[in-house]
Amino acid sequence: MDFHELRQGFIPPNTENKMTTFTLSPTLNKNRVFILQKSEIEMRIDPYFYIPKFKDLEAKLKTKRTKKISEIASKIFSGSTPLSKGDSYTDNPSEGIPFVRSGDFNIDGSIDFENLVYLKPEIHEKQLKSSQLKTNDLLFAIVGATIGKVGVYKSDRNANINQAICAVRIKEGFNIDFLNAYFQTSIGQGLIDRIKRPVARANINLDEIATLPIILPDEKTQKKIIDIFNLSLEQKKQNEAEAEELLASIDEYLLNELGIKLPKSAESTVKNRIFTTSINQLSENRFDPYYHQESFKQLDKILSSKLFSKFSSLIEVITKGETPLWKGETYVDEGIPFLKVQNISIDGIFGEITYITKELHDSMVRSKLQGGELLYTMAGSIGIATYLPKDFGEANINQAIAKIILKENISINKDYLLEVLNSYICNIQAKRFLTVSAQPNINFEQIKAIKIPLPPLEKQKEIAKHINSIREQARKLKEKTNGALASASQEIEAILLG
Repeated sequence: MDFHELRQGFIPPNTENKMTTFTLSPTLNKNRVFILQKSEIEMRIDPYFYIPKFKDLEAKLKTKRTKKISEIASKIFSGSTPLSKGDSYTDNPSEGIPFVRSGDFNIDGSIDFENLVYLKPEIHEKQLKSSQLKTNDLLFAIVGATIGKVGVYKSDRNANINQAICAVRIKEGFNIDFLNAYFQTSIGQGLIDRIKRPVARANINLDEIATLPIILPDEKTQKKIIDIFNLSLEQKKQNEAEAEELLASIDEYLLNELGIKLPKSAESTVKNRIFTTSINQLSENRFDPYYHQESFKQLDKILSSKLFSKFSSLIEVITKGETPLWKGETYVDEGIPFLKVQNISIDGIFGEITYITKELHDSMVRSKLQGGELLYTMAGSIGIATYLPKDFGEANINQAIAKIILKENISINKDYLLEVLNSYICNIQAKRFLTVSAQPNINFEQIKAIKIPLPPLEKQKEIAKHINSIREQARKLKEKTNGALASASQEIEAILLG
């Protein structure tokens, strides 16, 4: 009897044993050891594919009438990302073609077209002709943190996709809304989860998507399932709208408590597009109009009249990481968490995490994390701050994240500081420093120049406590949303499996 580790993922082809025993990584399954008959080994030879929960699901589906995606699809395809941003993209949405990525589509088929990247029409028609979307294409996220996400392209607008999405064009006679609902259940998600490769950057290929089986009940049952799913989506939308309304109230509350009345956002439409600035007002070595907009200057004046401190006066150490790929290093399946911008949110660390070796971690001394450090995004999604949980353990960061260690014995409430850094007050200051470029970023000196309003410590605690209560209410609403979807999923599964 042979024992094989998951990370090896290999079954010797010349073994004569009729059974193989797999030993799983403890992070993947509580039942680390399980046995398979040789006859049970099929399309994959890695242990993850044969975890008992997946085999149980497979056994249940064998009792039902199913069709593979390949049997109901007229086309299964993915896209690619043009390498040259300047030559392939346009800043004019009215002229460009929406370029949909895995984070852009939702399970209800909605897409926020205002916040997409747009391709030049000639790129869409020539270079990416094979990956153009049509209405009712079924979308699967097949790479990275969003892997397993499913939705439907409901729009009739011309659009394209990148390589992190698989699109399935369904033949006539099959209900796209039922298929979408099916893949939102734990049945559909379990099938997708099974075929993904549990490596540093999880992925699924198109051939594997084609093998996914679908239970196809009669039309009446499909209609019932769609109604259940749509009702849960309505509840989800309502709960999320209430949660977003609560979170949106934080800025207004904070500004009122601090007695600050800010000008309109510099990013809103400016009526007076022409303005003058004297030479002696040019600062920060910036001579571009964006930096000297009147709304920015008004904000600076307002903050200067309040009790505030430059962020630099609170900082003991500020540094950043690097990306190990330039050294020829590769990521590993297990090791030290290597955090990127997409892992950072005000609520903590989330999403799929990449890992590096302990040796590489030890060589990147300046960006080592022990837990408790303040992290601040400085490229891409600018100005998101969070604390690394103290019990998170060792970790490291790339060059797009600043590691900040605060001075000891400073008169500031850390929860208050976090809320202010993530508020409009500081975000608009950070955005003022941005250069108009493909990849927005700010540097250490600009971060340290951000002005932090500093009321008395007791007032800081009061503000932080109130904002925490708002976030808790929003969190409970989101949990209610998850509960509605889970309940709908269970009801649908009971119908499908009898």
